[in-house]
Amino acid sequence: MMKKRSIICLFLCVSLIAAFALTGCGNSTTPTEATEAATEAVTEAPAADGIDYMVLVNKTHKLPDDWEDKLETVHMTNSVGDDVEVEKKAYDAYLKLKADLEKEDIHVDLDSARRSVEAQQRIMDDFTEKYGADYAAKTVAKPGYSEHHTGLALDLYLIIDGKDVVENEDMIQYTDIWATIHSKLADHGFILRYLEDKEYITGYGYEPWHIRYIDDTAKAKEITDKGITFEEYLGAYTGGEVSIDLGSSEIYTEDDLKDAVIQIECKFAFWGDVDLKNIRYAGDEAVTDKNLAWMNELAPDAKYTQVAEFLMDFHTPKDVGEMTFNADSDYTDYQWWLARTDDGGWEIVTFGY
Repeated sequence: MMKKRSIICLFLCVSLIAAFALTGCGNSTTPTEATEAATEAVTEAPAADGIDYMVLVNKTHKLPDDWEDKLETVHMTNSVGDDVEVEKKAYDAYLKLKADLEKEDIHVDLDSARRSVEAQQRIMDDFTEKYGADYAAKTVAKPGYSEHHTGLALDLYLIIDGKDVVENEDMIQYTDIWATIHSKLADHGFILRYLEDKEYITGYGYEPWHIRYIDDTAKAKEITDKGITFEEYLGAYTGGEVSIDLGSSEIYTEDDLKDAVIQIECKFAFWGDVDLKNIRYAGDEAVTDKNLAWMNELAPDAKYTQVAEFLMDFHTPKDVGEMTFNADSDYTDYQWWLARTDDGGWEIVTFGY
């Protein structure tokens, strides 16, 4: 089931959006699409047989080529009648978690778990045929780079007073229930995968329902107690904390600006070992008719009605690979331009100098 995500990054984080391709800014310093290409999946110690429960699959780390051949799964039918496929040990652990939660009168079920690379490719092909390659790239996760391919990522939904609560915008309201659920994850070998304010690392916004099985309660407790992401634990992210300055605006609310920052952070998650220092709102002075007209020139089909500019400081690693940044260098006041319609979410239209 593909649910509406009212607070998460739009799937435009998956690839450079079409609008950027239209900018023609020869002096813009941006990473190339090669930065988003496959890198080897990060693991702590490759398993000799079977799957490695510590495998990292994210926006820059691809599912191992032989993963699906080794994977053992089971199928279950949830309370709304959907078939859900889960890795066998992860499902056994989920049942124990579920029983533990029921002692607290908290009831959950599985919304989704494994989605094959082949199925993801079919979705991509279908969207490409119906809506074009640009739209498909913005809305469908790149096949091979979704954690759901592993069978170890589980999306929960709540059952409240006997009623299924499956939409994200409804579930997010039950903060106390999610806090209790999260407090019991590590006891059963699970971690919360996408933490609040860690979008620049994970590439996804906060998802209290998305849990990940790692088959090790000690490691799960360490990750949970430290409040770190899976990437940080595995050493796949080595940067420091990020400062966010929303400033003050008479045009946009704090939530408006936070939603825009999440889009930038999700895009930044593609940039590998680049050390992000801060993101800050450039101010209401950038919200002009001229800049709005510029956004609509870059994306003439979008019909944007609002525009915002943000600035970013970051430091590049000594090895930038195929990225177009200079190595071991500081970049300051790096521009991000976002726009939206009255009833739509923020989209990154262009970025660079």
